[in-house]
Amino acid sequence: MSTQKSGYAFVVLAAVLWAASGSSAKFLFNGGMTAMQLIQLRTGLSFISLLAWLAVWNRSLLKIAVKDLFYFFLLGTIGLAAAQFFYLFAISKINVAVAILLHYTGPVFVALYSALFLGEKLTGKSITAILGALAGCYLMVGAYDLNILSLNRVGIMGGIAAALAFAAYSLLSEYGMRKYSPWTVLLYGMLFAALLWNVVQPPFNSLARSYSAVEWWWILFIGIGGTTIPFGLYFEGVSRIRATHASVTATLEPITAGVMSAVFLGEMLGPWQILGGVLVIASILVLQWKSRNNN
Repeated sequence: MSTQKSGYAFVVLAAVLWAASGSSAKFLFNGGMTAMQLIQLRTGLSFISLLAWLAVWNRSLLKIAVKDLFYFFLLGTIGLAAAQFFYLFAISKINVAVAILLHYTGPVFVALYSALFLGEKLTGKSITAILGALAGCYLMVGAYDLNILSLNRVGIMGGIAAALAFAAYSLLSEYGMRKYSPWTVLLYGMLFAALLWNVVQPPFNSLARSYSAVEWWWILFIGIGGTTIPFGLYFEGVSRIRATHASVTATLEPITAGVMSAVFLGEMLGPWQILGGVLVIASILVLQWKSRNNN
């Protein structure tokens, strides 16, 4: 498999795992767990599991330069930690569909930053792919049924902040992987994300609540299968296809979540939602076609 094809494959798999993680989180929330408790456990488990894996299989990936600690602090706080917090905050204040739509405007910020500050040219095909992905997300989440003017303004600001954080960790991870392995970048980003959530709220506060065996199973899945593995895959994808293309490809997450809801929860997709899914997939194909012609 070529480098570019493997890059897209990694990001697609990450999107599927993130979607499964979202459904698992909904199960835990329905059982009384709070978003803050889950975030604290999620980042902590992700860091510990990745640290253990690298310590056994490749200790060389644990080494970083002291001068890069501030970079990893930024990645972990304004990137990984902020993206998770503001996404859940937006969902708590406004309709889930609008929160998802706002979150997935992140690729626009990635593309604009890349064009303005990194000298990356936005071609007509790139712009079309970005607009197509956003339009697909809009239809997929059913945002056309909502009265935008009646929404909570603080919630909207939270959704926009989630999109900015999404763009931040995409761009920051690309910067870090010029020097480090994607797994090293993820490890230290998660370290600072976990530290942040143990400062914002009492350390290990999430462990004060008792959990059933089933809940622990889903917590472990979210911490490892829904965080460590997909973020690692996403960063591997960024290292192969650039942040702009990876962030657009990741919009497959709401598509996958919609399909999972239809299959497991009986929430069937309407014609406009199906059209939205087709638009996102078509946008990704446009990016792939453009990349092949540039090489």
